[in-house]
Amino acid sequence: MEANRAYSGLGFAIAATLMATLTACGHAPAPSNATQVPQVSVVTVRRAAVPVTTELPGRTSPYLVAQVRARVDGIVQRRDFTEGGEVTAGQRLYQIDPAPYQASFDSATASLQKATANLASTTAQAERYQVLVAANAVSQQDYDNAVSAQQQAAADVATGKAAVATAGINLGYTSVASPISGRIGLSLVTQGAYVQASAATLMSTIQQIDPIYVDLNQASVEGLRLRNDVAKGRLKLSGPNRAKVTLFLEDGTQYSDAGSLQFTDITVDQGTGSVTVRALFPNPRFVLLPGMFVRARIEEGVDETAFLVPEVGVTHDASGRATALVVGSDNRVTLHPLQLRGTSGNQWVVSDGLQDGDRVVVDGLQKVQPGALVQAAESQTAPTAEAASARATSALIAPPDAPAAVRRPVVAQAK
Repeated sequence: MEANRAYSGLGFAIAATLMATLTACGHAPAPSNATQVPQVSVVTVRRAAVPVTTELPGRTSPYLVAQVRARVDGIVQRRDFTEGGEVTAGQRLYQIDPAPYQASFDSATASLQKATANLASTTAQAERYQVLVAANAVSQQDYDNAVSAQQQAAADVATGKAAVATAGINLGYTSVASPISGRIGLSLVTQGAYVQASAATLMSTIQQIDPIYVDLNQASVEGLRLRNDVAKGRLKLSGPNRAKVTLFLEDGTQYSDAGSLQFTDITVDQGTGSVTVRALFPNPRFVLLPGMFVRARIEEGVDETAFLVPEVGVTHDASGRATALVVGSDNRVTLHPLQLRGTSGNQWVVSDGLQDGDRVVVDGLQKVQPGALVQAAESQTAPTAEAASARATSALIAPPDAPAAVRRPVVAQAK
């Protein structure tokens, strides 16, 4: 009896389990395609007027440089300036012993006086012979000799004048004068030193640093774009709308005075692939010294048709080409090659490759590939000021010889 009941209970349990399994299999929900569609965040881009500037690294260089060198041989008797001080054009800097050159000058002067006296005598004789030869009182040969002597005496006078001028120049070189106004550096010779004209002994260097040049390094492709902007009239190199340049010092602070763009070099450095862009800055307080590393921002104009795209939405392929994933009206992803003009804070300025209203993927890029179907939601995350500040700081301290790939050659600020 007990065995039959146990058997019946076991059979009932097995049957119930089979029915539950069949029921579960028969009513299991079908897999939903919606759960397989990745979700991404997008930003809808719109055209905007963006002031475009070019930010370039560079170094300061003096407006004028003059090396003071010896032009005669001799002993330096004294120095007449303070090292590191201001000097004016024509100011005496050194005095070289003038005694031998004074003697040469006096000798040349005496020779000139002798030649002048001889010229007067031969001239008088030639004039007398001219009258006598007409009356056949002297021969024609005597008259010709007198004229020749006069001409030789005139040549001796000319030679004497040249010798006096040469001796005077050499005597003047014993007083070493400043060729330009500016700030003089270290004296490389001392009192009692022997200097030589043949060796062009360097005595000191003078630099004019107000105003001062800033020589910037620009990638050749950016230089080409800059020249095109000048040719099209977007960038002015002269006149009231001349391009302005803002300077940032080594510590990141902005220089108080604005500069002006001067010119772009026509030669590309084969080693770095860059060209030199020169700007001119006033430097009345001598804050800028030659050789300082700086960064300059050139105001180029306003791009009326640019798009601002968050940096996270722009990637680069193996060839360095900028690309972005764009969600179309059918919710499928397409890959768009972009032409970048610069950055504005932590956003790229895109000049070509997008259309007004395009939805650019900014979050979830790793989940999708071109052609994939996605669920797109508008991103609510705005670019942070801290991120923009950090990028700006890192850009300011980049070395001027850094590879172009790691520099930001163009910077734009949102209007």
